[in-house]
Amino acid sequence: AMHEGHVVSAQELRVFLQPLFTQNSRNLVLFLQDRLSVDDFTYLSESYGNKNPFQNQVNKLFIILLQEILQSSPSSLVLPAVDCKATRYLLSILQESGDWKLTNVTNLNVSQLELNASDSNLLVVQLQPLASGLKEISTLEAIAENDKIIGRVTMDLQERGIHFSVIYTAVRPSRISRRTDVVAELRRQLMAAEEEDSLSYPPLNVTTGNLTCILFYASNFSLKASSSVLIDLTNATFLTRDVDISASECSDSNTTLSLKYTNPVNGISSLEIRFLMTNKFYEVSARKWSTLDSVEIVQDGKKFAKFNAPAISAPAEYSFHCQLVGTSNLYPARLVPSNNEAENWDVFISKLQIQGFNIVNNQFSYASDCTGFFTPGIWMALVISIILLWILTYGIHMIMQLTTNNRFDDPKGPALSVPQTE
Repeated sequence: AMHEGHVVSAQELRVFLQPLFTQNSRNLVLFLQDRLSVDDFTYLSESYGNKNPFQNQVNKLFIILLQEILQSSPSSLVLPAVDCKATRYLLSILQESGDWKLTNVTNLNVSQLELNASDSNLLVVQLQPLASGLKEISTLEAIAENDKIIGRVTMDLQERGIHFSVIYTAVRPSRISRRTDVVAELRRQLMAAEEEDSLSYPPLNVTTGNLTCILFYASNFSLKASSSVLIDLTNATFLTRDVDISASECSDSNTTLSLKYTNPVNGISSLEIRFLMTNKFYEVSARKWSTLDSVEIVQDGKKFAKFNAPAISAPAEYSFHCQLVGTSNLYPARLVPSNNEAENWDVFISKLQIQGFNIVNNQFSYASDCTGFFTPGIWMALVISIILLWILTYGIHMIMQLTTNNRFDDPKGPALSVPQTE
């Protein structure tokens, strides 16, 4: 039993999941979404009536249980939830807790999978991300589509007579409690989680032999095709590692990071993203610099989009880091479309860190940040300070030029005569 608003830690989650590791049937299906909260089940099922997105048996039973808990509660209730940091480590927790045979389900056709009943099978189903920044009806449709995927996968397993357990969770919460006494605590926890986001999962690495030649990390790696289709590649790249990097190339002067995805979203069968980097000596600075020359997107092997990256560079011994990288004019490191096809794509990368040369001990070197030492705010402060200092200096100078009279009229004597030379 847990009190209301309790946030389950990673250690507590491990204890709660312990029965899954000791039961006879050790087939586990993990449905992983980008954003989800307990409130989504009650809010979406009640607000949209006949358009309730939860139609499969697993989610229906969960909603019925939630409604019974809420109706039996004598007052407003804040349900327990799992810490977002614990869910980010969930896949590693499951892998450490047993000898699982990990399978990433990408084409959602479970009937073609060869599952050995004597093994402990862990199926990871990457659900499509919820539409971010769009209308809420888009979120409703995305959850409804994910609900259909969950129903289809579980039905296929039941028809094959496979006993299994299901975990439906997400990487981060989609809602925050409205209770004022809980909001402050949750907000602090979320801010702390954001600060530690760089430690949530290791960077993607490309190796040649036993040496790492490319390191790539981002807290959010998303694309938008034709200003409508959102493609969130964060989980596939860094969590489930459902990405092919075999086409990447490394050398002392040129490096290419190739990320290939199969069926990232409906309507796109294949997607390849290439980061082309060079390492050159520049006489002006008398040192070598690594630069990201361009970013290329290849859709379905035929549609080619190219972006130039004029602002992404760092000393050859350093890595490059930037808070926001993308096609927006507001980002400090902008990707500039180089051909007509690139105009159809929007790229958003947050907390990007990349290094393609001189990697030591499989770790990022000191980061050269895209924000310079003199930001616009610093320049404004310097200019204003100089103007105020000049006004102060001029005022002091004028005051020092003032003189006082050293002779005065005597009413009993002759009038005071002051020569014009004085």
